[in-house]
Amino acid sequence: MLNIKNLFVSYNQREILHNISFDVNNGEVLALIGPNGAGKSTLIRAVSGVIETRGEIQTDGKNFHAMNPMERARYVAVVPQAISLPPAFSVWETVLMGRTPYLGFLGNASKHDEELVHDSLSRVNALAFSERRVGELSGGEQQRILLARALCQSTPILLLDEPTSHLDLQYQVSLLDLVRDLAKENNLAVLVAMHDLNLAARYADRIALMVGGNIKAIGKPKEVLQPDIIADAYCLPVQVVKHPFLDIPLVLPESK
Repeated sequence: MLNIKNLFVSYNQREILHNISFDVNNGEVLALIGPNGAGKSTLIRAVSGVIETRGEIQTDGKNFHAMNPMERARYVAVVPQAISLPPAFSVWETVLMGRTPYLGFLGNASKHDEELVHDSLSRVNALAFSERRVGELSGGEQQRILLARALCQSTPILLLDEPTSHLDLQYQVSLLDLVRDLAKENNLAVLVAMHDLNLAARYADRIALMVGGNIKAIGKPKEVLQPDIIADAYCLPVQVVKHPFLDIPLVLPESK
């Protein structure tokens, strides 16, 4: 379980995240939604440990602030947004980097590490181009490699920042199906920042709506994706109807 309590983040004395508190349970996908600048990516980065924070971030009773980066990397894997991967490395080598927290002093990969790389590439349908250089890949292919690297890290917590960016519809669905399956099968706590409200409704067990660095609403998709709540957060009138095929809400923006 991921526990976040009274979390604050400030840049140059300007408060970006204000008193954020929530849990992500084992086996759960929790989606962060909200307008641009709401603080979704900042929250992902705060939990991953790349920016300074005030407050508590814990898992299994262990405080992240007391861990060094290598220790934290055994608990949290991150799929960042729009990162440039080292172009000269092969896809295989890049995914193997996910095993860094577990490698010995000499950094030699074991047979088990190699098997995890193979399995991770297979799960994101990228095994066919494992020997290609990362610089030869499209943005969507690189996004799948980032997910494979995070899977190879074998952590109980998975953070994703806009994981469907650069992906066409087929791979958006494939990737989010995989993330949801991994959460259930491997009992992972998954926190994912998303722009698409309807994808969030389809794939998340719960949704947290962020506005101006605050959590304005958190709960099941039907509880958060209410017309008045969404219209107020996005400054846009919306209709929320029942999905024609699934028992989830469907958000439809209205023209001003």
